Amino acid sequence: MSSFSQGKYALAISDRSGLAFPYNEMVREWNGALVHVSEFEPKQPQLQPKPTNADPQALQRARPARTEFPTEDFLPDNPLVTASNTTLKINFPNGDLQVNDQIRLRNIKSPVGGVAIATLQLSTTLNGDITATADSIVLTDGSQFPTSGFIVIEKVNTEGSFVNETIEYTGRSSNTLTGCVRGTSAPYRGVTFENTTAGTHASGAKVFGSYKVASLNTTQVLGTGQPQYSTQFDGLNVTLITAAGSTETGGGFQCTIGPVNDRA
Repeated sequence: MSSFSQGKYALAISDRSGLAFPYNEMVREWNGALVHVSEFEPKQPQLQPKPTNADPQALQRARPARTEFPTEDFLPDNPLVTASNTTLKINFPNGDLQVNDQIRLRNIKSPVGGVAIATLQLSTTLNGDITATADSIVLTDGSQFPTSGFIVIEKVNTEGSFVNETIEYTGRSSNTLTGCVRGTSAPYRGVTFENTTAGTHASGAKVFGSYKVASLNTTQVLGTGQPQYSTQFDGLNVTLITAAGSTETGGGFQCTIGPVNDRA
């Protein structure tokens, strides 16, 4: 079997300088040139930069930001207080509502101060079919509804989901709401959310009214830092159409408060 000489006494010509150097002192550069070790030059890093990708522009499975519709909150036990006048006090610690918000009470268990559950919850039904453009709405009993405000008409579509419509009205004559603006949305916690869609509704559909927050009940709490006092939200007051018959605290347990329409 043939073999190569070790080249102890051989010389080699450098591809860079053309000079002769001992064969065993020659090295191969990255470009294939045979040069002496004293002439060796490493490859310039800029000749072979590391590959880079473009900056990412999108997230995988991204979801656009949105504002969730408000939902009901539980009230403390027996949260309603009457005082033989038209003011209804609602205890709602840390509720953070604002004056002129529209609120709807639900799951009231008992009358308070002679005020019926239907009045506290402002619940009734439609008295007659209405079209998607009707600007007056007749209720079965609207005598205790505010003279202006918002209502929601409950409607269930064929798939079983709700397509409720919020309606603003500017007047009430007995059981008839007038000046109706269809497919609106009522403010809650200072925010008015996306409008609902006007639609047709059949006689007997459930209708729920709302109360406007007339004033807030707060307490100044002494703290240990600055500012010295902080404001604690205790609840709110709304105005009834008919004065309560007595001073009473009640309503039951697990009563709820929420927007006119929570898009349930």
